[in-house]
Amino acid sequence: MTADDATGITRTGKPSRKNDPEGTRQDILEVATEEFASLGFSGGRVDAIAARTRTTKRMIYYYFGGKEELYLAVLEKAYGDIRAIENRLNLQDLEPETAIRTLIDFTFDYHERHEDFIRLVSIENIHRAEHMRKSKAIANLNVTVIDTLARILERGRAKGVFKAEVKPIDLHMMISAFCFFRVSNRHTFNLIFHQDLAASDTRSRHKTMIADTIVSLLKTEPSSV
Repeated sequence: MTADDATGITRTGKPSRKNDPEGTRQDILEVATEEFASLGFSGGRVDAIAARTRTTKRMIYYYFGGKEELYLAVLEKAYGDIRAIENRLNLQDLEPETAIRTLIDFTFDYHERHEDFIRLVSIENIHRAEHMRKSKAIANLNVTVIDTLARILERGRAKGVFKAEVKPIDLHMMISAFCFFRVSNRHTFNLIFHQDLAASDTRSRHKTMIADTIVSLLKTEPSSV
């Protein structure tokens, strides 16, 4: 890291990270997220990340161990961030229908605002989760949302609000699929159908549609057939 010895300010105008290892680590993760989301694991370059963070390749390897370990740290942070905010929604304190609508609202907006997250997941799917399967943390991180949905569904059925027997994992997939698709396919969808998915009126319509659809499904009586 290059800094003015007298001021402790880097050439980018930011305070020196010499005494802030966690700050340095977070800076590297932030830039690495952008690099890998844009270019994938193979295309992403540690040298480029080092240059943008005013650090060195050696320093990055000191913090993370290697390129793949850095990439996994990026993926773990991406999943950890969304799960951490979900946990702060206090969904267990809300009525079941309100809890479901709140989770959908959050998921919709989070996906919309974090295109890097969408790209990272898409890239990892292209590679059949080759790198992600090496992470012990990611599977544990994502258990929380399924447990949360299970408790909401259980409370909803106990109160007679929800009637359908829907598995939490299936419900999570339905919500995620709609919210994810809107971001991952927005450019091709717009080109083919001339529909700007980022337009405010479209966003509002879609958010209402997915919430109403999910709630309607949960309130449907099970078929006797």
